[in-house]
Amino acid sequence: MFMTIIFITSCVNDLDVEPIDPNIDTANNVFTDPEAFKQALAKIYASYAISGQTGGGGGNPDIAGIDENFGNYLRQFWGLQELSTDEAIIAWDDATIKNFHWHTWAPNDVFISAMYSRIFYSIALSNEFIRNANAGNASGSFQAELDIMVAEARFLRALSYWHAIDMFGNVPFITENDLPGAFFPERITRAELFEYVESELLDIENNLAAARSHEYARADQGAAWMLLAKLYLNADIYTGQPRYTDALTYINRIINAGYSLESEYENIFVADNHLSNEIIFPIAFDGLNTQQYGGMTFLLHASNGGGMPLNGIDGGWGGIRTISDFVTKFDVEEGDFTDVDPEFTSIPDQRGMFFFDPLDDDGEPYWQWIVSNVGTFTHGIGVTKFKNISSDGGPAPNAHPTFVSTDFPMFRLGDVYLMYAETVLRGGTGGDLATAVNYVNALRKRGFGDNSADITESELTLDFILDERARELYWECHRRTDLIRFGQFTDGTYVWEWKGNVQEGIKTESFRDLYPIPTNDLNANPKLEQNDGYN
Repeated sequence: MFMTIIFITSCVNDLDVEPIDPNIDTANNVFTDPEAFKQALAKIYASYAISGQTGGGGGNPDIAGIDENFGNYLRQFWGLQELSTDEAIIAWDDATIKNFHWHTWAPNDVFISAMYSRIFYSIALSNEFIRNANAGNASGSFQAELDIMVAEARFLRALSYWHAIDMFGNVPFITENDLPGAFFPERITRAELFEYVESELLDIENNLAAARSHEYARADQGAAWMLLAKLYLNADIYTGQPRYTDALTYINRIINAGYSLESEYENIFVADNHLSNEIIFPIAFDGLNTQQYGGMTFLLHASNGGGMPLNGIDGGWGGIRTISDFVTKFDVEEGDFTDVDPEFTSIPDQRGMFFFDPLDDDGEPYWQWIVSNVGTFTHGIGVTKFKNISSDGGPAPNAHPTFVSTDFPMFRLGDVYLMYAETVLRGGTGGDLATAVNYVNALRKRGFGDNSADITESELTLDFILDERARELYWECHRRTDLIRFGQFTDGTYVWEWKGNVQEGIKTESFRDLYPIPTNDLNANPKLEQNDGYN
C-alpha cells in the first residue's frame, strides 16, 4: 500500500545521505556535516522533479504501486490539475487516465493514489530533515545556515500540504513530532490544515532568505508570500471564510520585492528560463542531472506529435493536447490555421502557442478541430508553449535529446498581477481598481505587443479574470483550482468537450471538486473518512 510504505520505511532509508567526501565518517556525520544536510535538503526539492533514487527513469522508485515515471510528482500534479479541465485532454489508454477529463474517476484510481502518495512522501522527507536538524548536532556558523534550511524544509512541507488541502481536503496529518514507525496518522480537517499551513508560513517568514537573494530554485520569502497569497485567495473554498484582504497583503509584498515581467512571454517557458526575473519559485530540471520520464520531460514529449515542431526534443509521444473550447478564448477559429502556417504565427495574442495542421503532405485531412475520438492525438489542437531550446533559439543548457532542461514555473509574477485584480474585484482592501487594470493591461500588452487589447475598468469583471487567467497561465497547473474558485469546475454553467464523458460536455457532480481519499489508504487507516460523494 502506498501509505504503509511512506510512513514505515521511506522516512529513514531515503535520507541516508552519503557525504560527498568519502573520508568523512558517515555513521557519525550523516546529519551533522553541512554538505550532507544540503544533500538531504536537495532530496526534498528533488522529490517534486524526479521519482526515484537512480535517475534515467528506472530503478529504485520512491513509491510503489505505479511505474516510476508515471509516479512523478509534477507529472501527477499536472494531470490532476489540467486533464480534468478544458485546457488539456489525453489520447492514451493507460489505466484510468482518460477518466480525468471525463470526470469519472473513482477512489481506487491509480493516478489519484500516486498523487496522494507523492504528497505524503515529500512531507515525510521534510519531517525527517526537520527532526534531525532540530536535534542540536549543528554548531558554529553552520547553525545560521541550517536555520534557513529548516525554514525551506518547512516551506516545502507547507507546499505539499497545500496541494493536499486543494485536492483532497481532509487528510492524514504528520509532522516532525511523529516518529517513523507503524501507526495510524490522525485525520485533520481541511480548515484545520489550512490554519496549520498558514501558521507555518507566518512562523518561517523571517527565517527564509530575503526575496530574490537565494540560490536559484530554493525557496525564499517571495515563495512563502506567494503560498500565503494562494491560501488566502482560495480561503473561501477551503474554510468557508473569505480572506481577500489578507491575500492582497502578500500580493503587494511580492509586487514590491523587485520581480519583473519577462519582456517576451515565450521566454518564461524555454530551457534557459532560470534567467527570468519573473519566476518566483520553480521546479528545476536539467537534461543531464534530472533524467526522468516524468516532470518536464513528460510535458514536452507527451504534447508533441502530428508533425509538430520538436523544439529541442528527439520525438513526440502523441498524448496531450487541448480542445477548441479553450483555444477560442484567444478569439481564433479553425480557419485561422492552415497547412502553410499550422502554428498561426500571426495570432494577435502571442500567448496562444498552438499547432493545428488541417492537411497532411498529400493534401488529405489531418488534424481535426472537434474531438470525435479522444484516443486520436490529432483530434484537438496542439500546444507548443513549453520548449527545450534556449531563448535565442540555440540548444538548451546541458542539452539532452530526451531529457529536458526547461524549469517548471510553479509561481510567477504574471499570476500575481491577476491575483491582485481578482482580489480587488472580490472586495479585498489594500488595492484599487485602476492599479488592477494597469496590471492586467501590462500582461495583455506583452501578449499582443502593443496597447491594442487594453481593457477599461468597466471591462474588468470576474468572468473576464477567469478567461484571462486561462490565457496567461494555461498548462501551469492552475486551471482546476481556478474553475473551482469561480464555481465552474463541475456543476457550473460552463461545460467543455467531453466533460462528463459526453462529446458536447455536461455538468458533473459537485462532490468532484475534491478528489477522493484513495481506497488503499482508507482501508489501511481507520481514522480516515472518505470525502462526500465517493462512498
